[in-house]
Amino acid sequence: MGTINLRNAGHRAGELLFSNLNLTIGEGDRVGLVAPNGRGKTTLLRALAGEVELSEGEATRSRGLTIGYMPQEVPEPALPLTATAFVASALDPETMATESWRIDVVMEELSIPEEFRDRPLSQLSGGWQRMALIARAWVTQPDALLMDEPTNHLDLGRIYMLEQWLAYAARNLPVVIASHDRAFLDATTNRTLFLRPSEQVYLPLVYSAARAELDQIDAAAEAQRERDLKQVAQLRKQAAKLTNIGINSGSDLLTVKSKQLRDRAEKIESQVLQAHKEGTGLVRLGNSGAAAKVMMAFENVPIATPDGQLLFTIEKLHIFQGDRVVLLGRNGTGKSQFMRIATEALAGQVPPGLRISPQLSPGYMDQALAWLPLDQSPLDYLLHRFDEGDRRTIALLAGAGFPPDRQGKPIRAMSLGQRARLALLALRLEQPNFYLLDEPTNHLDIPGQEQLEADIREQGATTILVTHDRAFLKAIGTRFLLIERKRLVEVDGPEGFFSEMAG
Repeated sequence: MGTINLRNAGHRAGELLFSNLNLTIGEGDRVGLVAPNGRGKTTLLRALAGEVELSEGEATRSRGLTIGYMPQEVPEPALPLTATAFVASALDPETMATESWRIDVVMEELSIPEEFRDRPLSQLSGGWQRMALIARAWVTQPDALLMDEPTNHLDLGRIYMLEQWLAYAARNLPVVIASHDRAFLDATTNRTLFLRPSEQVYLPLVYSAARAELDQIDAAAEAQRERDLKQVAQLRKQAAKLTNIGINSGSDLLTVKSKQLRDRAEKIESQVLQAHKEGTGLVRLGNSGAAAKVMMAFENVPIATPDGQLLFTIEKLHIFQGDRVVLLGRNGTGKSQFMRIATEALAGQVPPGLRISPQLSPGYMDQALAWLPLDQSPLDYLLHRFDEGDRRTIALLAGAGFPPDRQGKPIRAMSLGQRARLALLALRLEQPNFYLLDEPTNHLDIPGQEQLEADIREQGATTILVTHDRAFLKAIGTRFLLIERKRLVEVDGPEGFFSEMAG
């Protein structure tokens, strides 16, 4: 087994993304790579894979080391290819001539159904595209594996399968996983790298334990910073006092002593560690409030596919104000159709048997973010949709992590994480009291997820949520509805469903 080495590695893309990174990743090292959106995770993975050059330092690999790299999205030119052809494109002609069987083997290993293998990638869901990306990285039989957001678009069953697959298939390889899925990182990694602009933090711990340790490190650094700044203030105060005395008494010695104190204060101040701030531009949600007790009431409401196939019937369900309802169920049981019916009802297409409080003010966010106008800029989009005025809109965008020089660029040029932040800002400006959230964390970084969790809990807004993010749903859920055997039943918590999916 080989190693991947980083020496004084750093990168700038207009601003400093990371620096001073020294690291060796060897056999059995399973590194979780954690940073806010746009802070260099993908750049570092691509540098490790040999696809880009770093601005500073170097990334080297052991001689002959084969790396399997899974990017975050299928490249647009590859979308017309079938899944099989896409996976095959990772192999050189000689290997294809003698070992084309590898393609079928890796497809079987990752449980990609045969009926999907000969379809163009453009016709596959985001989840199956992701599995094709993993298969393409694995078909080369790599000595090291790099994965960029592997759980995005995957349902919970596929996430559990991926966790189990990594545990046996890649157990001895150097593995680096960039992910915002906290539960997945805990299940698949044994080390955590927190990527930061200046000093990096690399801990031999799974994410949750590493995060707790990081919080202590940051708290200690902040406490030391406060002590240093207090000392600086005291030195300057003493220097000013000596200066006054020296001037009044004509003492050159006191003037010299005063200068020494000021020099000492400046030296300490220049060495004070700046407390690390993620600076992700978090968006706080609101709640316009309502006096109604029941926000939505279902009675004998059928949930069917668009072509009329009945999936299940909601016999009786009341969504009370302040409920945070999590919808659980395997793929194909009807979660998406439930959300479609609810979305259409909130837009005015109310089916028989469903009653909606007239005080309900809805806010909706889905994983595709397809309703964002990609050709508009964030500034134009918000100015045309909300009556906030130029100055306030610019300030709101800046507070959400969009500096003025980025506010006029098209939304399509933004990363998916940035689009998710913009969607959350629009949701905030709508001031709903009822949130309908379909995989809202799919492109949110961990600070964004934690802020969204806190906002939903603190604001008390009624919420219906579908998500594969185990940490997120456990953090905010107060009621859990499970779709099984064509019935909707309320359960005490998600653990039983998790166990069933993992088994």
